[in-house]
Amino acid sequence: MELILSLGIGILAGSGVWLLLRPRTYQVIIGLGLLSYAVNLFIFSVGRLVTDSPPVTQTAVQTTAQAGTQIDPAAFADPVPQALVLTAIVIGFATTALFLVILLASRGLTGTDHVDGKEPDR
Repeated sequence: MELILSLGIGILAGSGVWLLLRPRTYQVIIGLGLLSYAVNLFIFSVGRLVTDSPPVTQTAVQTTAQAGTQIDPAAFADPVPQALVLTAIVIGFATTALFLVILLASRGLTGTDHVDGKEPDR
Protein backbone atom coordinates (compact mmCIF):
# COMPACT_ATOMS: atom_id res chain seq x y z
CA MET A 1 0.00 0.00 0.00
CA GLU A 2 2.83 2.38 0.89
CA LEU A 3 4.57 1.72 -2.43
CA ILE A 4 1.43 2.48 -4.44
CA LEU A 5 0.76 5.64 -2.44
CA SER A 6 4.33 6.90 -2.78
CA LEU A 7 4.35 6.13 -6.52
CA GLY A 8 1.08 8.01 -6.92
CA ILE A 9 2.42 11.01 -5.03
CA GLY A 10 5.63 10.95 -7.08
CA ILE A 11 3.80 10.71 -10.41
CA LEU A 12 1.43 13.53 -9.48
CA ALA A 13 4.28 15.75 -8.28
CA GLY A 14 6.44 15.00 -11.33
CA SER A 15 3.59 15.64 -13.74
CA GLY A 16 2.68 18.83 -11.92
CA VAL A 17 6.22 20.18 -12.07
CA TRP A 18 6.50 19.24 -15.75
CA LEU A 19 3.26 21.07 -16.54
CA LEU A 20 4.38 24.09 -14.51
CA LEU A 21 7.32 24.48 -16.88
CA ARG A 22 5.12 24.55 -20.00
CA PRO A 23 4.62 27.84 -21.91
CA ARG A 24 0.80 27.91 -21.92
CA THR A 25 -1.11 29.25 -18.94
CA TYR A 26 -3.78 26.52 -18.98
CA GLN A 27 -1.06 23.88 -18.62
CA VAL A 28 0.44 25.83 -15.73
CA ILE A 29 -2.94 25.88 -13.97
CA ILE A 30 -3.39 22.13 -14.43
CA GLY A 31 0.18 21.62 -13.14
CA LEU A 32 -0.61 23.63 -10.01
CA GLY A 33 -3.69 21.47 -9.47
CA LEU A 34 -1.72 18.23 -9.82
CA LEU A 35 0.97 19.51 -7.50
CA SER A 36 -1.62 20.47 -4.88
CA TYR A 37 -3.17 16.97 -5.13
CA ALA A 38 0.28 15.45 -4.56
CA VAL A 39 0.86 17.63 -1.49
CA ASN A 40 -2.61 16.79 -0.15
CA LEU A 41 -1.95 13.06 -0.51
CA PHE A 42 1.43 13.49 1.19
CA ILE A 43 -0.08 15.37 4.15
CA PHE A 44 -2.85 12.79 4.40
CA SER A 45 -0.37 9.91 4.39
CA VAL A 46 1.82 11.54 7.06
CA GLY A 47 -1.10 11.30 9.48
CA ARG A 48 -1.03 7.47 9.32
CA LEU A 49 -3.58 5.63 7.25
CA VAL A 50 -5.86 4.10 9.88
CA THR A 51 -9.14 2.36 9.16
CA ASP A 52 -12.01 1.67 11.57
CA SER A 53 -10.69 4.07 14.23
CA PRO A 54 -12.78 6.84 15.76
CA PRO A 55 -11.42 10.39 15.74
CA VAL A 56 -10.22 11.81 19.03
CA THR A 57 -13.23 13.40 20.70
CA GLN A 58 -13.77 14.63 24.21
CA THR A 59 -16.58 12.14 24.88
CA ALA A 60 -14.45 9.17 23.86
CA VAL A 61 -11.61 10.31 26.11
CA GLN A 62 -13.97 10.92 29.04
CA THR A 63 -15.65 7.53 28.62
CA THR A 64 -12.29 5.75 28.58
CA ALA A 65 -10.96 7.79 31.52
CA GLN A 66 -14.07 7.14 33.59
CA ALA A 67 -13.72 3.40 33.10
CA GLY A 68 -10.31 3.61 34.77
CA THR A 69 -8.37 2.20 31.85
CA GLN A 70 -5.31 3.68 30.22
CA ILE A 71 -5.94 5.79 27.08
CA ASP A 72 -4.14 4.42 24.01
CA PRO A 73 -3.59 7.27 21.48
CA ALA A 74 -2.81 4.75 18.73
CA ALA A 75 -6.43 3.56 18.85
CA PHE A 76 -7.68 6.92 17.58
CA ALA A 77 -7.37 8.54 14.16
CA ASP A 78 -5.43 11.80 13.95
CA PRO A 79 -7.87 14.52 12.81
CA VAL A 80 -5.22 17.20 12.11
CA PRO A 81 -4.05 15.92 8.67
CA GLN A 82 -7.65 15.43 7.62
CA ALA A 83 -8.51 19.00 8.60
CA LEU A 84 -5.42 20.35 6.82
CA VAL A 85 -6.25 18.47 3.63
CA LEU A 86 -9.89 19.61 3.72
CA THR A 87 -8.76 23.21 4.14
CA ALA A 88 -6.21 22.82 1.35
CA ILE A 89 -8.88 21.46 -1.00
CA VAL A 90 -11.13 24.46 -0.39
CA ILE A 91 -8.29 26.95 -0.80
CA GLY A 92 -7.03 25.12 -3.89
CA PHE A 93 -10.47 25.30 -5.49
CA ALA A 94 -10.66 29.04 -4.84
CA THR A 95 -7.19 29.76 -6.21
CA THR A 96 -7.85 27.63 -9.30
CA ALA A 97 -11.01 29.63 -9.97
CA LEU A 98 -9.04 32.87 -9.51
CA PHE A 99 -6.30 31.65 -11.88
CA LEU A 100 -8.91 30.74 -14.51
CA VAL A 101 -10.41 34.24 -14.32
CA ILE A 102 -6.94 35.75 -14.67
CA LEU A 103 -6.27 33.40 -17.61
CA LEU A 104 -9.41 34.55 -19.41
CA ALA A 105 -8.64 38.22 -18.74
CA SER A 106 -5.05 37.82 -19.93
CA ARG A 107 -6.14 36.00 -23.05
CA GLY A 108 -8.66 38.74 -23.79
CA LEU A 109 -6.06 41.47 -23.40
CA THR A 110 -3.14 39.85 -25.19
CA GLY A 111 -4.91 37.50 -27.60
CA THR A 112 -2.71 34.55 -26.60
CA ASP A 113 -2.47 32.12 -23.71
CA HIS A 114 1.32 32.04 -23.41
CA VAL A 115 2.83 32.77 -20.01
CA ASP A 116 5.00 35.60 -21.34
CA GLY A 117 2.13 37.09 -23.38
CA LYS A 118 3.48 36.53 -26.90
CA GLU A 119 3.60 33.69 -29.40
CA PRO A 120 7.03 32.25 -30.20
CA ASP A 121 8.57 33.28 -33.53
CA ARG A 122 8.53 30.49 -36.08
